[in-house]
Amino acid sequence: MNLKGIIAISGRPGLFKVVTQGKNNVIVESMIDKKRFPAYASEKISTLEDISIFTYDEDVKFTDVLKSMFEKNNGQEGLNHKEDIKVLEKELKGHLPNYDQERVYASDIRKMFQWYNLLLKADLLATAETESDSDKSETSKEPKVKAKSGETKKKSSTATNSSSKAAKPANVKKATPVKTGSSRGK
Repeated sequence: MNLKGIIAISGRPGLFKVVTQGKNNVIVESMIDKKRFPAYASEKISTLEDISIFTYDEDVKFTDVLKSMFEKNNGQEGLNHKEDIKVLEKELKGHLPNYDQERVYASDIRKMFQWYNLLLKADLLATAETESDSDKSETSKEPKVKAKSGETKKKSSTATNSSSKAAKPANVKKATPVKTGSSRGK
């Protein structure tokens, strides 16, 4: 699941997509209303890839919970985050049966369901599943290149990597520094 560039900002509802980075801020776009604004370093920013859910055994990555929700809901929208908390807790136990009920608050559970539905509407969960399938099929096929004699040969992986990289500029010698001032005392 590729959720790179999707962040959560403490104190702001919903999820945000990183658009670009400035000197001392990050320009983000809200996934709810598509408005862009700067997020500064003083705000608590978390990427979805780094978020974990407390359990009684080990912490579980939030991306794993999202995969479980996607599979269990058959790619359909999940429960609304405004449902009764008892219903949401029961549903979360279906996805993550051993979550720590003392350290995972009701607001956290609501966020999980809201974020799942936001990511599903943005088509980030479905594309993640299809991308992983297409990546598997691409790695199994080696590109073939015709040789001059008419034979087909497999293209080496180093040739594909070197052709995709931009050419590096030639090494330029730096000018020697000009000495100024007095040579006394040296």
